Amino acid sequence: MTVDITAPAPAETRARPARPRLTGRRLAVLWRVPVAVTGGVVMDLGFPGLGWWPLTLAGVALVLAAVDGVRFRAGAGLGLLAGLAFYLVHVSWSGLYLGPVPWFALSASQAASFAVGCGLIAVASRLTASVLPGRRGAFLLYPLLAAGLWVTREEVAARWPYNGFSWGRVGFSHSEGPLAPLLSWVGTSGLSFVLVAIAAAAFQIVRATVRARRVRVAAGHDADRAPADAPGRRRALPVPALAGWSLAVLALALVPIAHVPATGEITVAAVQGNGPAGYFTKKTRGDLLAAQELATAPLLGQDVDVVVWPEDGADLDPLRYPEGQTRIRQLTEAMDAPLVFGTITKRDGQYYNTSLAWEPGASAPSDHYDKKRPVPFGEYVPDRAFYAAIVPDLIGMVARDYVPGTREGVLEVSGMRLGSAICFDITADDVIADLPVRGAQVILAQSNNGDFGTTDESVQQLAIARVRAIETGRDVVNVSTVGTSAIIAADGSTIDRLPTFRAGAMVQTVTLRDGLTPATRLRVVLPVALAAASLLTLAALAALRMRRASR
Repeated sequence: MTVDITAPAPAETRARPARPRLTGRRLAVLWRVPVAVTGGVVMDLGFPGLGWWPLTLAGVALVLAAVDGVRFRAGAGLGLLAGLAFYLVHVSWSGLYLGPVPWFALSASQAASFAVGCGLIAVASRLTASVLPGRRGAFLLYPLLAAGLWVTREEVAARWPYNGFSWGRVGFSHSEGPLAPLLSWVGTSGLSFVLVAIAAAAFQIVRATVRARRVRVAAGHDADRAPADAPGRRRALPVPALAGWSLAVLALALVPIAHVPATGEITVAAVQGNGPAGYFTKKTRGDLLAAQELATAPLLGQDVDVVVWPEDGADLDPLRYPEGQTRIRQLTEAMDAPLVFGTITKRDGQYYNTSLAWEPGASAPSDHYDKKRPVPFGEYVPDRAFYAAIVPDLIGMVARDYVPGTREGVLEVSGMRLGSAICFDITADDVIADLPVRGAQVILAQSNNGDFGTTDESVQQLAIARVRAIETGRDVVNVSTVGTSAIIAADGSTIDRLPTFRAGAMVQTVTLRDGLTPATRLRVVLPVALAAASLLTLAALAALRMRRASR
């Protein structure tokens, strides 16, 4: 009998193609997606306006849980989702007037760097578990390595592209938290490192606890009566790790703030005019100046050392408009005090966002500072021809490009050395650190938040100003056209504050200080050291695993 082996098998014995099932690796990835997205949203809740800083740590832990143990590509994809979820909420104010395109573009650009960082952290989790699978790997090396890679991502995003965007750094969420004094020692980068390390350690401890209990339940052992060699005993609860990290956090919370010497006091009058400051607000030239004059009028006769107006406080540049010069001169004469105010200047055919220092009765400014960090796509358009071809209507709204300033940001005003940071400058570590290095005794943070309504933008910016006060050891006068305006002491406490969208003035005594905090001295060294150490450690782990695999 001849059997044809090519003939098809009977229908009842013929193998059916397997249906794809949501098990194993596919299911392992699917649960990570909502965890990553939830982590991104929860991270934002720790920042102002809600400002519950522990939620930022919880959000970071959820993001780390989502990317734990996966390969780089999966980690990057999950990081992209987490980054989008975070930034779409965190910077939603960017689309208030301009619509969804700039809002989504900004969020997507930041989420891209978030993706790369999470991809590297995912690789770090795999390498740590492979090369150092014990407790030292899970509870010590991994938290420090994940924190270092997170900070590296923040540092890159703060510089690139177009001078970067540092909004949303983990350290900025903790301006009023118990570890905020660390800012004076290690700065924002160092505080971000500490906070992410704590979140990573908490994630590892929770995971180890859950796994230990699962093993005990599966083995059917009671925790108190299980034999010494039982699986539940081999997966003991991570009590030493919990105790060690708890003690470390407690010790860090007890670190005192690093003070710098006080050299005197001055009385500052910071005026919030609540004028029509928004780009899309209907107004005529001079309306902002009039609003600031009106809010300053009740101060006439008071003894103050300097009056501070916000960015765009005078929309009649006194260097170009005689009327503006006359009104500024008359005001300083009436106050018998110098005035520091923002205006748009034009010199040699180029526009600058400028802060002018004007002495009483003078016909010209005694000093000036030009904003070093104009906002890309807000105050200038990089690669204008390229972007104009994509979204010509939006790019056309930015009619002129402001030129970055090159002068130092310390204004000499009646014997005082006042550091000037105009709006977006406050986010730039190098710009802020340069002020005390060049002798600034107090910092004036002048801003115009008129384009962001009642969103969280102004309170987020105020939190950054508070961080800078602690970092630099300087009192900060944060004054806005419409709010949020506040005077912040060098220890981060609030001396005075004005409600938003209400004209008023803060008249307070602030302390002049000289000297540098450790954070200012370490500003360049520490971020580079953290980035180098984390990347070299990652490379060393990869080399060790390859060496073991080749044996």
